[in-house]
Amino acid sequence: MARGTVEDLRRARRVACFGSTGSGKSTLAKRLAEAIGTEWISADDACWDPGWSMPPAEVQRERLLPLLAAESWVLDTPYSSVRADVLATIDVMVALDYPRLTSLRRLLGRTVVRAWTKTPVCNGNTESWRMAFASRDSILVWHFRSWAEKRRQLREYAADPALPPVLVLRHPREAEQLVTLL
Repeated sequence: MARGTVEDLRRARRVACFGSTGSGKSTLAKRLAEAIGTEWISADDACWDPGWSMPPAEVQRERLLPLLAAESWVLDTPYSSVRADVLATIDVMVALDYPRLTSLRRLLGRTVVRAWTKTPVCNGNTESWRMAFASRDSILVWHFRSWAEKRRQLREYAADPALPPVLVLRHPREAEQLVTLL
């Protein structure tokens, strides 16, 4: 099935969000989990260690697979280390196919606020001005490196009839409407 529906989401027990960096996957996943009465799984919490250190894929899998074995959940993004497992178990994917400028604007705003306030992101990690604007590991740089590939993947998933339904959202107002419909 190429397109998902609100009804698919209402019936779903396992949901994965997918989209570019900064599109709002985690925020939407939290809200969807609350709306459908299930657990939210933060991939970043499982896949980033303190000091912004990312463990090997096998460690990520060891952390995520037990969480994904639960009867119901909303995952904010399927990291590549578990993507095949997620695609095999989800009932529906919610794909944020926003224009690059929308995601970039959200990411930039979020990053500036987090760097300014030192708000913990995951596992005690915080964003810094240096990491955001002067590092080759900058999340802003990552957005530019990964945006086109994530969009291509998202559209490939939506067009693949062998995969679970994919509910494609093209603007943040569609995400707002979706949450109110649940």
